[in-house]
Amino acid sequence: MTAVTQLGYLELSARDLGEWESSATTTLGLQPASRDPDGALRLRMDGYHHRFTLHPDRKDDLAYAGWEVADAAALAELAARVEAAGVPVTTGAKAEAEQRRVSGLVKFTDADGHPGELYWGPLEQSAGAEAGFVTGNMGLGHVVLTVVSLDRAMAFYTSVLGMRVSDYVTMGRMRLGFLHCNPRHHSLAFIEQPGAAKRVHHFMVQRESLDDVGRTYDEVQRSRIRLLTTLGRHTNDQMVSFYMANPSGFGVEYGWGGREVDDATWCVEHLDSGSVWGHKPAPRPVES
Repeated sequence: MTAVTQLGYLELSARDLGEWESSATTTLGLQPASRDPDGALRLRMDGYHHRFTLHPDRKDDLAYAGWEVADAAALAELAARVEAAGVPVTTGAKAEAEQRRVSGLVKFTDADGHPGELYWGPLEQSAGAEAGFVTGNMGLGHVVLTVVSLDRAMAFYTSVLGMRVSDYVTMGRMRLGFLHCNPRHHSLAFIEQPGAAKRVHHFMVQRESLDDVGRTYDEVQRSRIRLLTTLGRHTNDQMVSFYMANPSGFGVEYGWGGREVDDATWCVEHLDSGSVWGHKPAPRPVES
């Protein structure tokens, strides 16, 4: 079955680009790649031209997620499958493809209003960013989106875009589903949260070194950045990570050591806890 292969890029609408640029480069370890005439800032983390775009907009939310496919034929097949599922598809204009540094793309919006893009042929540079992130064929990391119906979202992204179920986590009334499209435990996850203020709950970037996570954890606690959770290890992907707030008000998971999936032997699990240890809500600093 033709399927998407990785989470290739995210565009975020950002109210304060100056604060975002400082946070992304100083704290997250991303690198400026280019700036568009409309002010959009593109950020690198590996040999791809960029993985993140920050676009000036007051929404402070996800603008779109870009899902890579193997080639033009795969793009055409998946676009037809999305349309057959009753979701309108539009072909990205040449200027849009040039902005994203890809050979071609199509755009759609899922039932929960999340804008998505399918693309092929990303621009890669021989002198890649040596920033110490785990990317390559596993993409930039993962993104967690809020949805009205977990079952509906999981069905669309598996049956239409070809993702595979990793596992489910249920904690009280909170239901989450996790999907993979390469060895990364999950590139996409959903949290069932009707009426959520934002489309995106958080995104995750994974470091090659646990020390990089520890040093950033210390830096966040020394800085003005709000720590959301303490350091911890997740039950399902076994990532050691912590969560911080970004300038748009949602979360960034910063982690190391994520579990990888072998589809030949993988068994879907239903878990009742999100963490083995840690990930406790961080106390808010006392206002002076």
